[in-house]
Amino acid sequence: MKAIVDCNNFYCSCERLFKPHLDRKPVVVLSNNDGCIVSRSDEAKKLGVEMAGPYFMAKPLIEKHDVAVFSSNYNLYGDLSWRVMETLRMLLGKKNVEVYSVDEAFVDLSIFPVEELPAIAKEIRTTIEDWTGIKVSVGVAPTKVLAKLANRMAKKNKHITDCIMVLDTEEKISAALHRTPVSDIWGVGHQYAKKLQDVWGIYDAWQLRNLTEDFAHTHLGGVVGIRLVRELKGTRSNEMEDELVNKKMIATTRMFGNPVGDIASIKEAVATYTSRAAEKLRRQHSAASVINVFVVSKGENHNVDFRGATHSDYMTLPTATSSTNELIKPAVALVDKLYKKGTFYKKAGVVLSGIVPDMSIQGNLFLSENKNCERKLMDMIDNINFSQRDDVLKFAASGTTRDWKMRQELRSPRYTTRWDELYQVR
Repeated sequence: MKAIVDCNNFYCSCERLFKPHLDRKPVVVLSNNDGCIVSRSDEAKKLGVEMAGPYFMAKPLIEKHDVAVFSSNYNLYGDLSWRVMETLRMLLGKKNVEVYSVDEAFVDLSIFPVEELPAIAKEIRTTIEDWTGIKVSVGVAPTKVLAKLANRMAKKNKHITDCIMVLDTEEKISAALHRTPVSDIWGVGHQYAKKLQDVWGIYDAWQLRNLTEDFAHTHLGGVVGIRLVRELKGTRSNEMEDELVNKKMIATTRMFGNPVGDIASIKEAVATYTSRAAEKLRRQHSAASVINVFVVSKGENHNVDFRGATHSDYMTLPTATSSTNELIKPAVALVDKLYKKGTFYKKAGVVLSGIVPDMSIQGNLFLSENKNCERKLMDMIDNINFSQRDDVLKFAASGTTRDWKMRQELRSPRYTTRWDELYQVR
């Protein structure tokens, strides 16, 4: 049996953890630059606050009902996510936990008798809430797809399910499949759901389960479709996966606080993002051989052209590197190629790819020893910045004033990762 443990309205739950007076009150969390709504409490959902909707459009409704609003606080969310996942590893063992996202994890419960699963699920939920303060829902079923379906039902009827749903019999699975719209099945996107309903008259999970594998292969994405149908029938096709330790691509992107029109500010931003990406690269002991830079222009009519046009270019490096200074040079050069005078930009980003282990990079006989050992300098800079925070040491190309930094006007303190922002009890 498989289970998925899902944090309830995770970002909102993190904010409420240190503000108990907001319990049972509407809360929303905004995206980077306070642009869109990325998390809503159940109370905010009932008021009609839309997910992923622009904040400025929802602001009248939010102010009318006195909804608490927060800027994204990823330092806090990342630390609390780690605590939740580490709790699961301590309870069930590292090999039985697959972290799926920042607020979700699959767990393997096949080591427990089926009749004990409701009690085990309750123990998992209670322990996480007691140890971390984060409320979770637990869905248990024979396969990952059915576990996601069970979890959806547990969250949808919290007052009845107590945030736990165990589908351990054919009768329970059949009833759940009949009640689940095809659009709510994990792995069925909006376009596939519309096609299933409009073309083939398939409206619920039970009908989808009864499709033939040939039909799924032809019309639902080949092998992916076959696996989906098999999982709905209770046959495991998506096994537990090992945690991806080393990333094959590293990206750092941010919105600007305000649209930026001068090339100097854009270069500062790109240099800063490159520094951050290089830190991530060194953290996994890797080096990159390809760097890609992109900028997003601001549309003339923000209400109509909300996304803006993206312009990008890349450069293949002569030698894979993780040195910040060696990566900033081509990144800044790419900005010169992308920038158009008179255009305002609202976002920029850096993507590193062609990633290889840094131990496999061959030294250069014709360079000085110091040049070949830049990694020691980079490690020293990383250690100082990690201990002192806020980029105490940085390259001049990153700028000093950083007027382009994204807005986080409503960010709460980083209670668990900054000594000077610890929660105060009076």
